[in-house]
Amino acid sequence: MNELFLKELKDDFNISFNNTAYLEEAFTHSSYVNEHRNQNIKDNERIEFLGDAVLELIISRYLFEHYPTLPEGHLTKLRARIVCEASLSLFAKDCGFDHYIRLGKGEERMDGRKRPALLCDLFESFIGALYLDQGITKVLEFLNQTMFPKIQSGAFSHVMDHKTNLQEYLQKKGEITIDYQLVEEIGPAHQKAFVVEVSAEGQILGQGQGRTKKAAEQVAAENALLNLQGQ
Repeated sequence: MNELFLKELKDDFNISFNNTAYLEEAFTHSSYVNEHRNQNIKDNERIEFLGDAVLELIISRYLFEHYPTLPEGHLTKLRARIVCEASLSLFAKDCGFDHYIRLGKGEERMDGRKRPALLCDLFESFIGALYLDQGITKVLEFLNQTMFPKIQSGAFSHVMDHKTNLQEYLQKKGEITIDYQLVEEIGPAHQKAFVVEVSAEGQILGQGQGRTKKAAEQVAAENALLNLQGQ
């Protein structure tokens, strides 16, 4: 395995593989295997299959724990946005993985190193390799350095922007004033929850609760939409 890559993994993510064969497999594209049939080399398709499942499980649990008021349908949409091809390919590039994938000459000439689908599979393959080598705890540590901060920063929040959806719904027939009011604070300071009501033209449309005022506003807007669309 590329020594520079091993050093980067150690320096950047505190990862040192016990069995680098897993890493080699994860970073070997089928096009490379096809051009080296005389060598006993595995491509990353099987390990990518495993990594995909591990990643989906971890992200599902993360969203379940960090968005306690989001219903199942919205959690599913948010997860799909996070683990989609476009997203995972960017994570692979951010980690520098695109420099170290082993490609066949034809795939290299066709800029395979830049293909989102290939990079997405590569990221999932790395997750699979890390899981096999060091278990789910180390995968969690890695994702805490790479994916979780992006989720926390709101990089995918447009998927569940209920306030914008409510505004667009109400303003189809013209301008209308929408107001969010904090009506209650529940619990001790370290576990406080906020209750917000949303109204338009003096009519209360919905109420929501969240760990922050912004989260409560989103839930209130979502409930208002459900109320309006159910009328």
